[in-house]
Amino acid sequence: MSGRGRNGAERKPVDQRKPVDQRKPVDQRKPVDQRKPVDQRKPVELSPEAQARLRALRSMGFEGDDRDDFADDAGERDDLADVPGGVRLQKVLAAAGVGSRRHCEELIGAGRVEVDGQTVRRFGARVDPETQIIRVDGKRIPSRPDVVYLAFNKPVKVLTAMTDDRGRKTITDFLGDRAERLFHVGRLDYDTEGLMLLTNDGELAHRLAHPSYEVAKTYLADVPGPIPRDLGRRLAAGVELEDGVAIADKFRVIEQADKRALVEVTLHEGRNRIVRRMLDAVGHPVSRLVRITVGPIKLGNLPPGSTRDLTTKEIGELYAAVGL
Repeated sequence: MSGRGRNGAERKPVDQRKPVDQRKPVDQRKPVDQRKPVDQRKPVELSPEAQARLRALRSMGFEGDDRDDFADDAGERDDLADVPGGVRLQKVLAAAGVGSRRHCEELIGAGRVEVDGQTVRRFGARVDPETQIIRVDGKRIPSRPDVVYLAFNKPVKVLTAMTDDRGRKTITDFLGDRAERLFHVGRLDYDTEGLMLLTNDGELAHRLAHPSYEVAKTYLADVPGPIPRDLGRRLAAGVELEDGVAIADKFRVIEQADKRALVEVTLHEGRNRIVRRMLDAVGHPVSRLVRITVGPIKLGNLPPGSTRDLTTKEIGELYAAVGL
């Protein structure tokens, strides 16, 4: 009610001010849900051959059920694109002999696993073991389940070949009913025994045998004694042969008794009968020759005519020796 003042003037109503609620809202930000998705990676498609391999893996129980001890996205994010229908990374590692699945998950979480050069930290990352290169602590692992790596102790009087039209014993005679088509890495002559590597990994076999990669081989040789003190120096300086100079990387005398000696020779050449010809040229013809190492792989106590699977560590060392 308006009323009048003491001087008779009409008073204005008190509530003529603008309501406080008419002020503009302070927060004009867009809702969080309107942001673009973070993960815009394009999935990688499997080749038909790789899809067939993965089906074979699952038929052998390689994939197992689809549950994991951890969620797919457990661990830090990374830039590796998952392969649709691929195999979980920890299962590939476990199948390659790296360790138990739990241990492999720990390796992934610690950032010690790479796929195609990218560090992966997700336990559920899906990969293609047929085509992708996987490394643990910088060393490549054999992720393809169809590839075979064997050490073979070749006996004497065995031909370094898979077949022979003259009926002589070959490597195949010691492999049983293996279905894989294997390559022998390098050669040993008919009368030389010892370590050979067999594999169906064509690229690795080629590099191990190629002289440009200088993969060292070590031999034990039974020769006439006594051995002169300067023989190692002479072999290291080079011995002239009919097809050029041959050089020993290392030489040492293992033992001497009466008129015989056992010596160890290391070299990276692979010419035919190279060790026999070198020692014959310096006056110590070989009566028995055994190869005991090829690069990082050792013959050990493997019986003559026997094979064994290389370990994951040994395969990784072979890859590293030839830059794979």
